[in-house]
Amino acid sequence: MSKLWPFGANVLFFAAAACVLPFLILYYERLNFSGPQIGLLTGISPLVTLASAPLWTNLADVTRRHRLVVSIILLASAGCLFAMPFLTSFWPVLVAAVLLSACLVPVTSFFDSATMFMLGGRQDLYGRVRLGGTFGYGLMGYFAGLLVQRYDIRLALWAAAALLLLTLIIAQVLRYGALKLDPAQTGSVRTLLADRRWLPFLALAFAGGLSTLISTNYLFAYMKELNASEASMGLAITLSTVAEVPVLYFGNRLINRFRSGPLLMAAMVITGARLLLFFFAVTPNLVLGLQLLNGLTFPLMWLSGVAYAHEHAPAGLVATAQGLFGAMVYGFGSAVGGFAGGPLFAAIGGRATYIVFGLVILGIVGMVGVLQRQAPAAPELQ
Repeated sequence: MSKLWPFGANVLFFAAAACVLPFLILYYERLNFSGPQIGLLTGISPLVTLASAPLWTNLADVTRRHRLVVSIILLASAGCLFAMPFLTSFWPVLVAAVLLSACLVPVTSFFDSATMFMLGGRQDLYGRVRLGGTFGYGLMGYFAGLLVQRYDIRLALWAAAALLLLTLIIAQVLRYGALKLDPAQTGSVRTLLADRRWLPFLALAFAGGLSTLISTNYLFAYMKELNASEASMGLAITLSTVAEVPVLYFGNRLINRFRSGPLLMAAMVITGARLLLFFFAVTPNLVLGLQLLNGLTFPLMWLSGVAYAHEHAPAGLVATAQGLFGAMVYGFGSAVGGFAGGPLFAAIGGRATYIVFGLVILGIVGMVGVLQRQAPAAPELQ
């Protein structure tokens, strides 16, 4: 049972995410928003996540009311998704998108923290629990694509709201534990940042945010440039999540053999290279083929990042550590990617945009590697 409930929570939550995140750009385009408006929407929302994820998780750690906090943000997320289809002008949509970002993304940090606690001494099995998210996202992604193609994107948003309400029910049985804290180890985000091992880790998490944004939010916009159907877009989600299964299932062996830090470095190198390959994907079928490489990019990055954050979190700040990692990926990194992605897509097109993002990500990884090798005082990722 220690794995069943968090597994089910991940299934439902990521099924809801599959109905929303990949289709947001198409939703904005159907509302006839301009490129700069879409860039603002995709950029400002992650900035909200950057602040909200550590805020919610630290509030829960301090008050020890994790279940209450996650229930509030799940309800708020469902409410935003229910309301969005009724909004047609830019500013109301912007407000709804900001509120959704403030509440939706931090849920993953709570689920990761609960999973790590409920696994007891087997935190290395996290990847198998996280497979629930892969199954939910992959299966629902395909059906969401069919739903959007045959009916309307509004139905996908309402389906996501309903799935979040089901997630709320399962979230009531998740456990976060009552840790006996050492006063010298308690604190806030500042306590974590005082550990210099977090600086190169957060730089790689930032790169992970760039790749996640361009691979998720702008993938369908690129496929639209290639005249792909909505059904093909849904299939792209399914293929990418199928590729995640072996990495997540055998993630415990990867972590035990290679350690979380080096695995994170490897994941970001592969991610940058995969984005460069999009330059050669000039047909929808070639894009679908590249989705099969997703197993070595996002899931490996997330698996190693969650493990690293858990390993280096002081007692009493486990949820805060996961929140900071999530904020850097879905907050700061995604914000920069969102602000840059909209104007770049409008100016140079999808193929060239993927080249730019791939080079930037590889540059960040290279910078971290060089600093660790040449600076004697630089902390290494372990």
